[in-house]
Amino acid sequence: MANVAISDLRKRYGRNEVLHGVSLTINDGEFVTLVGPSGCGKSTLLRMMAGLEHVTSGEIRIGSEVVNDVPPKDRNIAMVFQSYALYPHMTVLGNMGFALRLAKTAKEQITDRVGRAADILGLRPLLARQPRQLSGGQRQRVAMGRAIVRNPKVFLFDEPLSNLDAQLRVKMRTEIKELHQRLKTTIVYVTHDQIEAMTMADRIVVMRDGIIEQMGGPLELYDRPRNIFVAGFIGSPGMNLIEGTVTDGVFRTASGFSLPVAVGHAGPAILGIRPEELPIADANSSHVLPATLRVVEPTGPEQQLIVDVEGTEVVSVVRGRVVFRPRQQVQFGIDPAKVHLFDAATGERVE
Repeated sequence: MANVAISDLRKRYGRNEVLHGVSLTINDGEFVTLVGPSGCGKSTLLRMMAGLEHVTSGEIRIGSEVVNDVPPKDRNIAMVFQSYALYPHMTVLGNMGFALRLAKTAKEQITDRVGRAADILGLRPLLARQPRQLSGGQRQRVAMGRAIVRNPKVFLFDEPLSNLDAQLRVKMRTEIKELHQRLKTTIVYVTHDQIEAMTMADRIVVMRDGIIEQMGGPLELYDRPRNIFVAGFIGSPGMNLIEGTVTDGVFRTASGFSLPVAVGHAGPAILGIRPEELPIADANSSHVLPATLRVVEPTGPEQQLIVDVEGTEVVSVVRGRVVFRPRQQVQFGIDPAKVHLFDAATGERVE
């Protein structure tokens, strides 16, 4: 195992710079996810760690070694791709042991290491099959097994679950997290799915337009997003954002809704509130937000209410099975202690 230290890393394609001085330290044995929208630079960063992309400037260090100019095969890393990249003419056994055979590892050692990886991943009954005889989840486990047998310092995962159906993605998330708990190896995992990031990672790195917007533990990012982008990106559904102005410690919207906010900010602001913190108002609600119901999305134990608040789409997650009608007027109760406030000009969190 090893830590990964990235310092002022930049990547250019001609005159187009896609990574703008990224610095990041991944601790030994840590599970870190790089998350962000398409085009944010997360896969480019991962491929630079793997040696599949040239470093324009900056430094990548794996353990104590600077690897900027080290070929991929000599970095002692293993990468799991989105497309599985299995050899169709080889069996599961052949695919998992291929890299070891290239390295001229002894046959007995190959058999032992493939067998141990197959036991970890539940693949032993499938060793004689070819990829075409496997399900998508089984193929992904074979790709993971091929990485495990190399006993690398660092695992790199590039959106490995994006080709799977929703139910299988949930199952594979659990398997990958359990795998990390058993192996305790450093893992860097790229995804655009913030639910994957929240459920699996020790630490999340949120990227946008080639920079890091925020990094921290999953609940840290959820509870204290640094800016509007992170607030809207982390969480499903994302945080609701309502425009207004703060005057004398009170947030007000154009229609007159007001809410006291304990911050030293004055001027245009954006109020943030999580959908689950937006219940239907009752007799005890001291601060009520009026809205017009647009759509009801039942999810089983909860209902997602998509409503219109002064021309802004707002989502509320409520428990129970109350019957709602489209265009119905509804009122939500807001607790001032559970809101977030952002500066409208900069998008940054106001403490």
